[in-house]
Amino acid sequence: MDLVLLADQPGAYLSDEAWIDELGASSVVRTRSWGALTERRLALPSELEIDVGVAAVSWAATAPVDAGTRQVVTDGIRVVFDLDGVLAELIAAIRR
Repeated sequence: MDLVLLADQPGAYLSDEAWIDELGASSVVRTRSWGALTERRLALPSELEIDVGVAAVSWAATAPVDAGTRQVVTDGIRVVFDLDGVLAELIAAIRR
């Protein structure tokens, strides 16, 4: 499973690992940069892994839509929480 976490201060999620406990993860397997998004691969106690992409809210910018962002959305995005409607706006822009 891949999860994208958009944050006003994404660096906080990259410099501190305390938040991974909230996802039930036991450790960070690796960290890799993919342009505007940084992947944190987390190991779960079940031995499964989850990829959490951490990025600034600007990752979802619609003017223009970044090619990598477009690919993530068109591959089958499922929005879990979108308080400000940023992802809804992104999805609508891609559908137009």
